[in-house]
Amino acid sequence: SSTMILARPLRVGIAGYGVVGQRRRRFIDAHEHLQTVAVSDIKLNDNGRIDGAVTYSDPLNILDEDLDILFVSLPNYLAPDVTIAGLKRGFHVFCEKPPGRTVEDVEDVLKIAQGSPHLKLKFGFNHRYHESYKEALKLINSGKLGSVINLRGAYGKSKIISFDSDWRTKRDQAGGGILLDQGIHMLDMIRTISGSFNEVFSVISNDYWRHDVEDNAYALMKTKTGVVATIHSSATQWRHTFRLEIGLTDGLIVLRGILSGSQSYGDEEIIIYEKTSNDVLEKRTFEYTQDNSWRDEIDEFYSAVTQDKKIVIGSVEEALATMKLVYQIYSADQNWAAKFDLQNPN
Repeated sequence: SSTMILARPLRVGIAGYGVVGQRRRRFIDAHEHLQTVAVSDIKLNDNGRIDGAVTYSDPLNILDEDLDILFVSLPNYLAPDVTIAGLKRGFHVFCEKPPGRTVEDVEDVLKIAQGSPHLKLKFGFNHRYHESYKEALKLINSGKLGSVINLRGAYGKSKIISFDSDWRTKRDQAGGGILLDQGIHMLDMIRTISGSFNEVFSVISNDYWRHDVEDNAYALMKTKTGVVATIHSSATQWRHTFRLEIGLTDGLIVLRGILSGSQSYGDEEIIIYEKTSNDVLEKRTFEYTQDNSWRDEIDEFYSAVTQDKKIVIGSVEEALATMKLVYQIYSADQNWAAKFDLQNPN
């Protein structure tokens, strides 16, 4: 019964205890009704302890624990299988993005999720919880600045490898490069505003880092209703950059900088330009100094689990739609698609 649920914290396991898994744990354990009881990572030994949680080296062994919730922060080639295994064990699952290497990976997860509708499955599209973006959505939905005409995004860092692993540079393990790893956040933000795109043009390049995954992706996209979006996702952006401009019939919204774990994208701010009656532009700027996105995301997941609420942000259906968009962009560059035999998922 629901009263019993409140009587004890929900037991959480974290599969993949790298930088992201460890950061997740800080926010899980800070939640009064959640407790990390087990973690797994290739670098850990079986049956050790880290801050009171039992350790495993193999993520599948963590599934033998009596868990309520499984958090998956594993490399792309492991995440779908472990997510599926968690659902099959009857656990609610929270999986980081990207949801897999390919569209097929996510379709496999979707099939299992549809077979267990009582379980909650959420993907970590964390940027949707940032204050600047939430404010932008509120403003767009209010209609105060009219309707959206276009979106222009740039998101980049200085290399593909991050932290302590190089699996991200290998196509068979990662599936894709900077667009799939980082650009996917911005695609998810754009898609939330514009809906799906039926025309996509792109240039995909690995000329600088020469991995078999891209280090730059440039896309130009159009919806059926005529909203146009461009995105540049880059691993040759020597100065880390996050910028999303949303053009509307009666104004402009600029999101600049994003508060992140690495703190290298600058302060987070929203700049709002609003056309007034005599076409004068009024400018307002808000700065955000606190990143509560990780806390808020976990809060929302907890209440979905305990109150049987529908997952809204980062549902498996949404993850699949965003994943399809990534592959629409990959396959729109004919040379790139031919080189790696990529299919357009639409």
